[in-house]
Amino acid sequence: MAQKSVGEQFLFTSESVSMGHPDKVADQLSDALLDSLLEHDPRVRAAIETLVTTGLVVVAGEVTVHNREAECALGRAEDTIRKTVASIGYDDSATGFDYRSCAVVRTLHGQSPDISQGVTEGQGLHAEQGAGDQGLMFGYACAETKVLMPMPIHLSHRLVERHALIRQSGGIPWLRPDAKSQVTVLYEGHTPKAIDTIVFSTQHTEAAVDPRTQNMSEDARREIIEKILRPVVEREAPGLWSDRITFHINPTGRFVVGGPHGDSGLTGRKIIVDTYGGRGRHGGGAFSGKDPSKVDRSAAYMARHIAKNIVAAELAYECEVQLAYAIGVAEPVSVLVSTFGTGRVADTALQRAVREVFPLTPGRIIQYLDLLRPIYCKTAAHGHFGRTDADFTWEATSRAKDVAAAAKA
Repeated sequence: MAQKSVGEQFLFTSESVSMGHPDKVADQLSDALLDSLLEHDPRVRAAIETLVTTGLVVVAGEVTVHNREAECALGRAEDTIRKTVASIGYDDSATGFDYRSCAVVRTLHGQSPDISQGVTEGQGLHAEQGAGDQGLMFGYACAETKVLMPMPIHLSHRLVERHALIRQSGGIPWLRPDAKSQVTVLYEGHTPKAIDTIVFSTQHTEAAVDPRTQNMSEDARREIIEKILRPVVEREAPGLWSDRITFHINPTGRFVVGGPHGDSGLTGRKIIVDTYGGRGRHGGGAFSGKDPSKVDRSAAYMARHIAKNIVAAELAYECEVQLAYAIGVAEPVSVLVSTFGTGRVADTALQRAVREVFPLTPGRIIQYLDLLRPIYCKTAAHGHFGRTDADFTWEATSRAKDVAAAAKA
């Protein structure tokens, strides 16, 4: 966020979508396939795109594997897809999308050898593994929440995460998988002062419908507020739950038709949801379906790690890191740190410290963050950042002391 003057008030809004949202279904399918290959072949090269719509999954892209076990896993792609669709909750043909009956179409081929020669260590013009593509990646952190994420996106993620938990546990039996959340926060300077508005839309069965209006009943709306919204806000933003919050719960009235039957879904169409909810900038690259040789993914995770450690070290209240790469070249072509006037040391000192403390070539990033593991399907719902799961290694703040010492040297 650009620097705000002390006392200046403004509203900022971010959204998230549930694991059953069509675009997130596509993301999870791409990453589930990636995980199934990484389990057998850590050197797999994959860029998998998925389309979902009524009764249909189409999987396309590039996959290169290096052993028989991974070839067999690739041959089981349809099984992986169906199991993932079932785990998301699409298990009823009445919804128009069901793991048992959906058609699955695969059109996958190998990675271009022209790209491979620049990416694979020891080949091409460079001795070290080069970037899988050109591009620019941003990482961001701020001190608004305990996980150093902006409050609007953090709350939005936790709302759809709780929606999934309540749905899967049967706590609200009429919930279906598709949902969206949106949170508007009132700021004063850099400080969240109040929650202004929460928008929450969830797919539901006819059991949530008032037969007189054919829309979601008021009782159902109250149940969403009390069982999903209130517990999250009271836990994650103590003191900000109030009767002054404006709620829009299923504001169209009803949401029975949803999921891939209601809207088609595509891998990589929720890149702002996946990152910082519009806070900070975005380089344009998506994450899901890509193995970590693609800096769209690995360098974006590293940029978040760097920014989070800078904020955790109390070197800045807010920090954005940009890394940029050339295809086939290992070292980044640029490193930029911006603290928007909140830094305790100069941004140039932070840039110097970043180059000193953190590995920035693709191969070293992969090793440092331990990215050659089948961990990616879980990243494809509820946000890639601000999570406490130990597999999200980029969320660790273990280098805060190191970067503080280097910046002040």
